[in-house]
Amino acid sequence: MSHPHFTPGPSDTAPIPAVPAHPGPPPSGQPRNRALLLRGAGLVAIAVVAGLVWYLIRHDSTPAEPVAEPPATTTKPAFDYKLAEGPVKATDCAANAYTDAKKFFQDNPCKSLARALYTVQSGDAKALVSVVLVTMPDAAKATELKQLTDRDGTGNVSDLVRDGTFHDTDAPKLSGDQAEYDSKASGAEVTIVLTDFYYGHHDKQLLNRIAKNALKLSGKLR
Repeated sequence: MSHPHFTPGPSDTAPIPAVPAHPGPPPSGQPRNRALLLRGAGLVAIAVVAGLVWYLIRHDSTPAEPVAEPPATTTKPAFDYKLAEGPVKATDCAANAYTDAKKFFQDNPCKSLARALYTVQSGDAKALVSVVLVTMPDAAKATELKQLTDRDGTGNVSDLVRDGTFHDTDAPKLSGDQAEYDSKASGAEVTIVLTDFYYGHHDKQLLNRIAKNALKLSGKLR
């Protein structure tokens, strides 16, 4: 049986045309604009990275290597002390002391005693300096000795002028009222300094400085 031929009418729907597999090329301006944008983004990224690196270099948090300090130097006296007598060493402090200091040593024998005399010139002034180093059995006894000799009228260790060891008719009397006194205790050691000017010179401040600096000479008496 044959089918009759069908001719679509005006009211019938027309078939939808097929969509092409690959769309046509974009307008000619789009590829150039995209390349420019990518290039600009790349330059911005490079600038950001460079800035970050420069910031890290300028603000490096790594601690600097410690700078080695120069070795400590031994402090020297400010004056040029010249040895005039001694050191004279002994172990019997009581036999070389007077008044209350003598009694103290009788009750508290020392371990050793060293005495010396120095001269020092400062301008026209010349001074004689007695330096005594007493070593006690312990620090407590050394402190007791210093407290005793620091008080007026309690006696002291005899300097080498007082006991007649140093023979110089011009030497000042170091145990006299015009002499300057200073002392220090370090551990079991006590350093005692007495000093006065030759020829009746007077300069209390200078004499005080000479006495204080002479405390450093105790290291030469050990």
